[in-house]
This record gives sequence, C-alpha cells and structure tokens, in this order.
Amino acid sequence: MTLTNILRTAGIALTLSLTLTACGPGTDSKTASTDPSANQTETGTRSPDPASSPAPQAPSASPSPNGQQTSPAPSPEAAQKSKYRINSNYDVVPVDAGGEKKVVLLTFDDGPKEKAMLESMLGTLDKHKAKAIFFMNGTRIKQHPELAKLIHDRGQALGNHSWDHVDLKKENPDNLDHQIGDVVKILEETTGSKPRFFRPPYGSGNDAVKAKAKAHQLIYMTWSNGSMDWEMSAEKNDPDKIVASVLEQLHPGSNILMHELPWTADALDKLLTELEKKGYTFVDPAQITAES
Repeated sequence: MTLTNILRTAGIALTLSLTLTACGPGTDSKTASTDPSANQTETGTRSPDPASSPAPQAPSASPSPNGQQTSPAPSPEAAQKSKYRINSNYDVVPVDAGGEKKVVLLTFDDGPKEKAMLESMLGTLDKHKAKAIFFMNGTRIKQHPELAKLIHDRGQALGNHSWDHVDLKKENPDNLDHQIGDVVKILEETTGSKPRFFRPPYGSGNDAVKAKAKAHQLIYMTWSNGSMDWEMSAEKNDPDKIVASVLEQLHPGSNILMHELPWTADALDKLLTELEKKGYTFVDPAQITAES
C-alpha cells in the first residue's frame, strides 16, 4: 500500500470516529423528549410511558347514593325555616314541601298557676329543646303576672284563652271583646309582646268568636289530640295514662291539648321522650303562619 493510500484510510477512520462521538445517546434533546424508548434509567429499566399514564383527575363533588353527582349541601344560613299552618282539623301541617310532616304541637291551657309546677314544665321543655304554646286566662295573668313573664322570658309562646274561661258562644259581642281583647292587652303590658294564638275554653267557638280573634290578629285553634289530663284530680290521677292517651291518638301534625296540672308536669318528660323515640319533633310556634 502506498503512503497516499495509508493516509487516505486513516483520514476516513478519523472522520467516522468524530461523527459517532457527536451523535451519541442523550445529546439530541428533541429526540429524547419525543421518543419514550430513549427515556431509560441508569439500570436500563424503562420508566413509565407518559402516554399510557392516567392524567391527574380534578376533585369532583361527592356522588349521591344513586351514583349521580351532587352539589355541596347549602350552608345553614341559606336554608329557610319550614312554615306550618293550622288546618280545618286543627292539626299543624307544613305550608309547603319544605316542612317536616312528622311533628306535633305542644300546648298547655288554664295558666299561669303555680311557680314550682310551671318551672318543672319549662325545665322539661328546655331539656327536650321543645317549644309550646301556653294558653292563659286573663284572671290568672292578673293574679300572677310574674309567671306570664316567666313563660315569655323562657322563650315559650303566649296564647290567649279568654279572660274568665267561659263558654264564648254564649257571650254577647261586647263581652267577647273583653274576653279576648283584654287578654291581648294585659299580656302585652306584662310581657312586652302580644299573643299570636287563641283557643276558646272547652273548644267552644262560633263565627263571631272566630271573627273577634281574627280582628285581634290571633290564630284560632282548638286541638286534635287530647291528653285527658283534665279528667283527673289530686286524689285520683295517673301520669302514665296521660302518656298512653296521647300516644293512642298520635298522628303526624297532632295538636296536643294539655293543662298546667301537677300530674301533667310529672308525665311530661316521659311523654316527650316517647314522642322522640317514635321519630316526632316539636313544632316551634314561631314557625306557624296565620295563612290558611
């Protein structure tokens, strides 16, 4: 081989070596980013293929029991209170679908009478987070204004039960105004608030009585569930029979008639406990509307 040929062969080899060095793995950034096979670890094991890896999922709302996506629950501030009304049977019923149907209305007639008994009843209501209407007589309010104020100050509802507890169907129009209107007046003077509810003694009313109650912006009612506590006496009473009587007549919307009586006070905690066990809740009278 001539010197010329030797030099030519050496030059070709040198050129080839330089070319291979310049094109070694990892030097072409474009090829490394687009070719998954070129993305290898130092041990030679292939890293996950970005094209086959699941993309991160954005957080979603919790599924409902039927698998449908649901929006977050509204805040308590956004939720509106349910409203109730008194129907023609004197049950308490929801005005619209937003109202709970399995409810009862607690009411107590013929007070205010005696402090210790009243405080016992109020304490039981507080224990069960229950509100009630106390239908009071004008004569008793006049005798015990401090008890009427106690009822109001403890957050219970004021009710008008006439001045003298007479059969209002037998009264003339002038006396009706005294029997109903003067109770409104004395309760406002005593507590600073007017009553919103009216119940005629014995449940005895007529169109004239209803009209007079409406004129004083009172919601008229009798009851739909009687505790029969009025049939008992100091000598012969049984608190368990009060509970049994209410439960026998119990139905959604029961407007429960009770009285400020010692045996009723004794029965109250057990009665409210039994009602709660049956899934009932207690309507706050503040949620009752005058709308029919």
